[in-house]
Amino acid sequence: MRTADRAGTRTAAHRGRRTAARSGLVAAVAALLGAVAAAPPGTGGWTAAPAAGRPYAYLEGPAGSVLQDTLSVTNPGTAPLTVRLTGQGAPVSFAARTVHVPARTRADVPFAVTVTADTPPGEHRGTVRATAAGREVRVDLRLRVSGPRLAALTVEDVHLDGTTGTVRYTLVNRGTTVLAPRLAVRAEGLLGTVLDRPDRALPLTLRPGERATRTEPWPDPPALDSVTVRLTATAPGAAPATARAEAAFASGPALAGAAGLLLAAAGGAGLAARRRGRSRRACPTPIRRTGPARRAPAGATP
Repeated sequence: MRTADRAGTRTAAHRGRRTAARSGLVAAVAALLGAVAAAPPGTGGWTAAPAAGRPYAYLEGPAGSVLQDTLSVTNPGTAPLTVRLTGQGAPVSFAARTVHVPARTRADVPFAVTVTADTPPGEHRGTVRATAAGREVRVDLRLRVSGPRLAALTVEDVHLDGTTGTVRYTLVNRGTTVLAPRLAVRAEGLLGTVLDRPDRALPLTLRPGERATRTEPWPDPPALDSVTVRLTATAPGAAPATARAEAAFASGPALAGAAGLLLAAAGGAGLAARRRGRSRRACPTPIRRTGPARRAPAGATP
């Protein structure tokens, strides 16, 4: 290719890149203008936060109580603002679900969180959401339910798949604290231990009342055996929890091999029996010899 042709190719490519960049810039500006047009004029910059400038709303009380706090919605704009309030992750009720905030005004909206009687003690999370002028603000809600701290963990619904060796189980947090469980797996067969997996941390945490169903892979289960697998789950402060399941492993090749051994053993036993029968027939029956008949003494009664 001549030098002039190469220069022309580079110039065309450069023009293409500039055109693409301009198109991307135009699209970004159009999206920004559209967002601005969607929001009512003079409503930008509004905020929603817990009263007294706190970073999050914190409530504490026993189960069965109603806890109260206040959300401050500030409208620094030049136009009135309509805000919708909702709660997520906790039973939150507001003094008003829809709040009209005049320009350059702050509105303090009381809200309450109902802690049901069956709520376990410990830490709980929720969210208060404020939506206005095409924007949403989320306020973190932290709830501390007072009561005795109890760490309790159980292992339930253990099932051992005898085809793949997969162990399925469910961990349940029966206490009032967040748990970081650990798990150990041990399996015993007819001839001894076939799996011994020391306890290790699991990649999950369980909140009070939470349950998690998991599977434990076993890539190389026995081909032919009757196995009892035992799971032991632990967590800091909680007593060890144990559960077990049983299964029979019987793969096709293993069954074929066992059948062959049984047939071979049966054949060997039959051959030995036939040989013993032939040996008895070949040996003559021994003749029993008897001495001359003895005469009875004189005068003896016959």
